[in-house]
Amino acid sequence: MTEPNLRMEEMTWPEVGQALEAGFTTVVVALGATEQHGPHLPLLVDAARGDRLGLEVARRLGNALVAPTIRVGCSEHHMAFPGTLSLRRQTLEALCMDYTVSLARHGFRRVCFVPSHGGNFAPLAEMLDDLRSAVAPDCAVDAYSDLMGFMAFWKNAVSIEAPGLEDRVGGHADISESSEMLCIRPDLVHESRAERGHVQDFDEELAERIFRDGFRTVTPNGILGDARGMSADIGERCIASAADGIAAALDASD
Repeated sequence: MTEPNLRMEEMTWPEVGQALEAGFTTVVVALGATEQHGPHLPLLVDAARGDRLGLEVARRLGNALVAPTIRVGCSEHHMAFPGTLSLRRQTLEALCMDYTVSLARHGFRRVCFVPSHGGNFAPLAEMLDDLRSAVAPDCAVDAYSDLMGFMAFWKNAVSIEAPGLEDRVGGHADISESSEMLCIRPDLVHESRAERGHVQDFDEELAERIFRDGFRTVTPNGILGDARGMSADIGERCIASAADGIAAALDASD
């Protein structure tokens, strides 16, 4: 049986209306970015990953559609690398606010925000109360905002699929993210340029340093972790692990 198309931007307005009438009243919004991802991956990584992650989360939630991914995010900490685009926090909040209000007006009863970029987690958590206040009580607004939890999904996936390589998970353009891109846009992955970057466990202290001082002060080549050893099998495991964990967290908050 063919799965129905869940991507709103690929549907006609009557099809969206029919989906709502059929009970598809949850919508997933991914928050991506357009920024550097080392010497081997393109700027669109987080936007492309958001497209895939939003779809996988919607499948797991059930009766859910996928709104267009927000393709630029809060990436000030990457601005030392050419090509990166960054939104101010208030700009991202305005976008999320307009998405939420628009979707609620059409009859969606639950809006779920899912970041696919590390710099969007904290801003999303901070704006959540305002997003909820902008719509009627019959529309729930939820978000996955646990950056450390997301990192654990990747580390666990690599430990299962490629035991011994989990220390290469660093959180940015590493073995996990590079492997995901082999599944999503293999034509844009330059495997021969994959390198080791700054390797250490990603924790709150490292995150604070990156957001405060900038990414390039930590890793000159733009990689956190090690991109070598990437594979499509690791990528599929990482995507599934993240989607499973995020959907479970959203279900628990429902």
